[in-house]
Amino acid sequence: MARSSAPIVLCAGIAVQDLLFRVDTFPPPGGKTMTHDFLNVCGGCAVNAAIAVARLGGSARYCGPLGDETDNPSNQLIAAMRNENIDTAGIVRVPGAAIPVSAIMIDATGERIIVTYRDRRIEAAQPPDPETLLPGVTLLLADNRFPDFVRPICEAARQRGIPVVLDADRPTVEDDPLFGIPTHVVFSSECLRATTGESNLGAALLRMAPRTKAFLAVSDGPNPVHYIAEGSLRTLPVFRFDAIDTLAAGDVFHAGFALALAEGRNEVAALRFGSAAAGLKCTRFGGSMGAPTRAEVDALLKQA
Repeated sequence: MARSSAPIVLCAGIAVQDLLFRVDTFPPPGGKTMTHDFLNVCGGCAVNAAIAVARLGGSARYCGPLGDETDNPSNQLIAAMRNENIDTAGIVRVPGAAIPVSAIMIDATGERIIVTYRDRRIEAAQPPDPETLLPGVTLLLADNRFPDFVRPICEAARQRGIPVVLDADRPTVEDDPLFGIPTHVVFSSECLRATTGESNLGAALLRMAPRTKAFLAVSDGPNPVHYIAEGSLRTLPVFRFDAIDTLAAGDVFHAGFALALAEGRNEVAALRFGSAAAGLKCTRFGGSMGAPTRAEVDALLKQA
């Protein structure tokens, strides 16, 4: 439950219905396998982040395109977000469209295989007047899965002096204009490598530095986080856990980082907070439903 004085984090971007199948091993091409666990849960970078923000003690709002009022998966996702105390007033219902759906197999090591269906009408959606979304917002966390949707919101937030964290998850080009807007850009390793063509994450991050004035970092699963501070490349170790399910771990990392910034922590402390939250999430099956509580993260940080 968000505290009454909690900062408000607006999460803007993609929403997905995730169908999770837990298997011992992935089937070979053309093969079959049985699952011993199945869940139908909220998914998508921005929705996962909103759930994590709420569980970590922030006040979470979500804005993004969903299917129309007849799309049952969209209605189920909205009900689930409201159950997590997420403000869903910024949702845009797209006429005739259906929410994206992902079928995800997760093996015994926590790794996953994902197949996603996306209605192209969702991708073409436009946000409402961004100014109506921002009153009271402490920080905006946006993913780049729907860049045309989130860009005007990011621009409006910066004009108001609101910090903007971009979850760079979708591969793009180095001179993507979206990179010039945020105060902070945190890449996934897959996005940064694909965007720059550099296999070395440190070199890739330095390559992006001239493209933006934002604070830059990249997460890399169980490996250290790379970030740039005072013009130098630095690393931050992450918390080590035996992973059961890595799905949504990156989104929880971004949520923890964003919330910590909104609470007034510096970037390094925020990266550490996000790392703790993501590590705990990996110990639980269920994608976004494995996001930890604030008490759990605080206890881990105190112990560490």
